[in-house]
Amino acid sequence: MKHVRTLLAAAMFLAVAQAAMSEPLTYTNERFGTSATFPADIFSEQQAPPENSDGLTWNSADGASLAIFGSYNVLDETPKSRQAEAKAAGDWEVTYSKTGKNWLVLSGFEGETVFYERYFFADSGTVHGVVLKYPRSLKSKYDPLSGKIAASLKGP
Repeated sequence: MKHVRTLLAAAMFLAVAQAAMSEPLTYTNERFGTSATFPADIFSEQQAPPENSDGLTWNSADGASLAIFGSYNVLDETPKSRQAEAKAAGDWEVTYSKTGKNWLVLSGFEGETVFYERYFFADSGTVHGVVLKYPRSLKSKYDPLSGKIAASLKGP
């Protein structure tokens, strides 16, 4: 049993170390100025941009996805109103949510998928966002990355 724990701890350490050594890429959306930094060697499969040019999505080889985007706040949402809407939606299990004056973080589960979302509500009427999704089985790999990627979210 002791050997199994040691092997599991070593595997988790290697996954975190690999993620920490990844090559960073900072994406900046031209339309909204939304930017975030992420490990490009993990999220290496850039998807086709949407027609409205509001952001981009990248996929990883192991089933994770990362979306970085901006949008106009046409519904005049606040961090607290978006938080309440997410909790009431019922499509997902929100296990963590926190708001500040102009930001919101949501995390939880959508079936076997973990989601981690961060939104920044700019004074300009723009909402900047990062959404990270990954299989629940890969929490030890992606949980350490989610906070770092979300903390890098910026917008004018």
